[in-house]
Amino acid sequence: MFNKQLIQQFLQIKTPCYYYDTGLLLKTLFAIKSAASLYNFQLHYAIKANANSKILKSISEEGFGADCVSGNEIILALNTGFHPNRIVFAGVGKTDDEILLAIEKNIFCINAESLQELEVINHLASGLNKKVRIALRINPDIDAHTHQHITTGLHDNKFGLSWCDVEYFMQHKEDYQNLIVDGVHFHIGSQITRMQVFSDLCYVVNQVLDDLAKNKMYIQHINMGGGLGINYAEPESQIPDFQTYFDIFHQKMKIKTGQIVHFEPGRAIVGQSGALITRVLYVKENGDRKTIIVDAGFTELLRPALYQAKHKIVNLTNENNYMLYDIAGPVCETSDYFGKSILLPETTRGDLLAIYSTGAYGEVMASQYNLRQPAEKYFSEDFHEKHAEILNNS
Repeated sequence: MFNKQLIQQFLQIKTPCYYYDTGLLLKTLFAIKSAASLYNFQLHYAIKANANSKILKSISEEGFGADCVSGNEIILALNTGFHPNRIVFAGVGKTDDEILLAIEKNIFCINAESLQELEVINHLASGLNKKVRIALRINPDIDAHTHQHITTGLHDNKFGLSWCDVEYFMQHKEDYQNLIVDGVHFHIGSQITRMQVFSDLCYVVNQVLDDLAKNKMYIQHINMGGGLGINYAEPESQIPDFQTYFDIFHQKMKIKTGQIVHFEPGRAIVGQSGALITRVLYVKENGDRKTIIVDAGFTELLRPALYQAKHKIVNLTNENNYMLYDIAGPVCETSDYFGKSILLPETTRGDLLAIYSTGAYGEVMASQYNLRQPAEKYFSEDFHEKHAEILNNS
């Protein structure tokens, strides 16, 4: 991702900053589109992974739909080129205003997560004299074997309808005259790396579809959510194995003629295309530990503090005399660390470090805690253009 020419240009800009490899993003989009098209699977990019407008425009231009979890995400999706009939709206706590926005913008589908939400959507749609397509988000009670904070498909998670709720809805579906319920939605977690988990999900989905069919509920749209993980330890294996991922659903799911399967990838599309560039402020010794203090903090990358996530970190400006370091940010919180006992070349004040795999849940989760200045965003073509400008002026 980084060559000497690019590193020299990094040395001239203010840090911390986000860097995006547009070429890698486009290659990843091509790879997932190619793999999904073999089975006519429909793709909706999960905007929560990265809401940078330039990235969104690149994704919408490739024909993707959008998966939104707030009214503002719907507005941004529309403003960056996503067609309303390719937008789905999920979220366990949609406000009335957000639901009205979704209805008025004629988006493709609202994924409903509770009986009370179904009642609210039906009432609001009735007031607008509209019928609204709904997918029932069903909690399948499956362990995704990922971090507890990003598991969403267990019975004690806040997401989705229980099967008892679904049975109640089927018994009273005539009470929801303004809803077109022809879809189901499942999402069991994020950063899933055990492919067996998706096989388990397919088994449950097949049971659900059979039970719904027995109750004369025709399901046309089956939304399997997202969750495919990326390789944080070895980001050089840049593009996830989309082929194996989609093959599992093709082989394990019992899809009837006319049924369409939808997916909501986020991290798997954008994660590896981004890096956080940060400058070393100080190197200090705390007892027997060497600690690097950098100018980026959890205000620029929250995942390590929030999920104890591990990202590959490299020194871009030195490559000799490796030793172990803890790497900490400047934020006034003890949890503001990017890693501990990280093997790096001997590091000094002014060195540049790159934290890989920050294209997902980096910029989008940033804050201004401690009144920190928002980090700048750069794309690979920005530096190509700058280099050409230097050559032309020399």
